[in-house]
Amino acid sequence: MTIKKKKGFSILPRILLVVLIFVLGGGAGYFYSQKLKPKERVSETQEDIYLAFSQEVWEKISQNYWEKISEENLTDLFVKGIETLTGQPQVLPKNNQANLWQLLKEINQQIKDETKKKEFTVKLADLVLANLKPYERSRLYTQKEEKSLSENVKNISGVDQYQVLEVEKEASQKEIESAYKEKIAQLEPEKDKSPKAKEEYEQVQQAYKVLADRESRQIYDASGVEPTIDYQLIRPEILYLHWKKFSPTTFEELKRVTEKSDQGEILDTLILDLRDNIGGAIDGLPYFLGPFIGQDQYAYQFFHQGEKMDFKTRTGWLPSLARYKKVVILINENTQSSAEVMAAVLKKFNVGILVGTPTKGWGTVEKVFPLENQLDQNEKYSVFLAHSLTLDEAGQPIEGRGIQPLINLESPNWEKQLFAYFHYPELIEAVKEVL
Repeated sequence: MTIKKKKGFSILPRILLVVLIFVLGGGAGYFYSQKLKPKERVSETQEDIYLAFSQEVWEKISQNYWEKISEENLTDLFVKGIETLTGQPQVLPKNNQANLWQLLKEINQQIKDETKKKEFTVKLADLVLANLKPYERSRLYTQKEEKSLSENVKNISGVDQYQVLEVEKEASQKEIESAYKEKIAQLEPEKDKSPKAKEEYEQVQQAYKVLADRESRQIYDASGVEPTIDYQLIRPEILYLHWKKFSPTTFEELKRVTEKSDQGEILDTLILDLRDNIGGAIDGLPYFLGPFIGQDQYAYQFFHQGEKMDFKTRTGWLPSLARYKKVVILINENTQSSAEVMAAVLKKFNVGILVGTPTKGWGTVEKVFPLENQLDQNEKYSVFLAHSLTLDEAGQPIEGRGIQPLINLESPNWEKQLFAYFHYPELIEAVKEVL
């Protein structure tokens, strides 16, 4: 019994020693592994940033592009982009996301320099977007490009119009008028026909348009937004409106301009000039169109991934527009985007007679989609994507087709055609003047 107790006593310390070594070893291994894990995670996270960026671009395209695009076709666009950037042919076992992400992961691992890896990821996303139809319409935008787009839509040029006329911001309207006349006298096209003089002449004209009108000057001083509508009473009975762009302030501008012109008993004719109108804030169309066709009218349609979306006007008639019984709408090959939709709607509702040449056929609606997965903190990218197609008065895509005028100015007898509509020689002469 004594020997047995002694034996048992001698084994217990050994067992405890083994357990202690195991615990200490395991603990040391645990802390060692924990020490290493942050490095491993950082490496994996860095790798995932680039892959996550590409995957989110994929998702934005798949969910928001105007056309339904199959997994196979979208994969093919990515693969072709990779081939362009690497200069090497790429063959996947099957054109799907799983194989594409595996390929991108391998390529990212091969690129050791983080700057080059970021550059590759950004270029690939931009290539894929640019090759969506219509080509070059969708792109990857930087913050700077997105800001520029926003300012363009708002009609903020960034030009100091006071400096153009060389007057102080506190200058009186009389001083602005005097400075304008002096500048124009120096830059008359008849005196100097150089491109530089022409450019300066146009800049002075624009500065005067911005600052001569008290209301537009106040808006410019407050927000930098410039007017989008030029107007002139070219006959006691004929008002001329040149609508250059659609911006968030255009509706109020239209209201202000037409109210100012709403005078004189014989004023009953409108020439609405949409030539060279580059479009802009298409979200405002339900408001821009209401004054011409009335409230709650099904005005136009967009096409997105197999479905047509109807849009109704959100405003009613403007009393200042009600007096115009004869309306001519001018269009040309530079009339595009929102302006084409407007021309199509006015044509559909017989608001006036479309005169000019076929429009540009820029029939996409683009939207900006911010990305959550960014490559670094210094630059934020977003996807600028062709989201929808606009449709004409017959429900057909405007893209690549444009809007056809009722009277084509290239026709040798366009004057006779216009006379047949209105029997109004003074209107024909006025149209010839503005052309």
